[in-house]
Amino acid sequence: MAILFETEQNPIPEGANAEFVITPDGRKLRTAWWHPAPSAKRGTILLLHGRAESIEKYFETVGELRRRGYSVVTFDWRGQGGSSRSLGDPRKGHVDDFSEYLVDLETVMREVALARCHPPYNILAHSTGGAVALLYAARARTQVERMVLTAPLLGLAGGRTHFLRVVTGILNYLGLGEMYAGPFRGNLVQLRPFEGNRVTSDKRRYERTRQFIEEHPELGLSGPTFAWVHSALRAAEFLALPEFAERVPIPVLIAMAGQESIISNRAIEEFTLRLKTVGNVRIAGAMHEILQEDDRYREIFWAAFDAFIGEPDEAWRTPFTSPGAPPPQA
Repeated sequence: MAILFETEQNPIPEGANAEFVITPDGRKLRTAWWHPAPSAKRGTILLLHGRAESIEKYFETVGELRRRGYSVVTFDWRGQGGSSRSLGDPRKGHVDDFSEYLVDLETVMREVALARCHPPYNILAHSTGGAVALLYAARARTQVERMVLTAPLLGLAGGRTHFLRVVTGILNYLGLGEMYAGPFRGNLVQLRPFEGNRVTSDKRRYERTRQFIEEHPELGLSGPTFAWVHSALRAAEFLALPEFAERVPIPVLIAMAGQESIISNRAIEEFTLRLKTVGNVRIAGAMHEILQEDDRYREIFWAAFDAFIGEPDEAWRTPFTSPGAPPPQA
């Protein structure tokens, strides 16, 4: 049985089920799923992570979805978290091609979501997971009803997507694809100090993840390889093709961070304009990891989520305090 880890500030949501599943190409994926209260079955949310993330980072989100009456299925992508690592150096974030992530998603959809949870099925995905969800959209049309994406990787901030795609392609061709592409050569990205981070303004949630990785460094990850970056940028350019509009046959809502500095909001806006099935909402002041942000930004996101996926039952509207939150002021 797969193991989930917890800390005092980040407990495992009750009712957890976990197991490993094997992909057709032999990768072992750590998966987890939860069901809501019997009286509140509203379908299933497939929760897809960003790069260098793991199931534990989303315990709070799992709780919020279950409170809304959803079953939740989530997993670690190959090469990160508790799933099979791709290279001899387990801290390298690596895939040869993003199509490998599609194999992961299809496997979990078949082996866990469809087999263990009830319809309708919807997707909530962040960053890298958002790009993979869009790549999956055409084949998901008979399975998934709607998708909500937070800060999907459709391009890099600063408009460097094409230039870096060419450079990393050359390095790949020269046989350097498994080398680190960035400054985090072995250092875990989750252990960087809060000050100066580009993902969230919420120190408590940031430190919660940092503390967890300090206790379980085997689930952490360092920088991506040139091959990973090249594949991500190729995927982004593919998603930007005008003809890709025909490949998204289901409704999609994209939440953009107003203070985004990692991915390109302009690429998201241009993508939205091309597709009639896609809309967006910009959350002013929020940084890249919207689901890990301050409550004032997350409340805006959840209001948009509820309006798009479906309003939660009245029984699930009670106030919710996340694990480790300070007590309310008198």
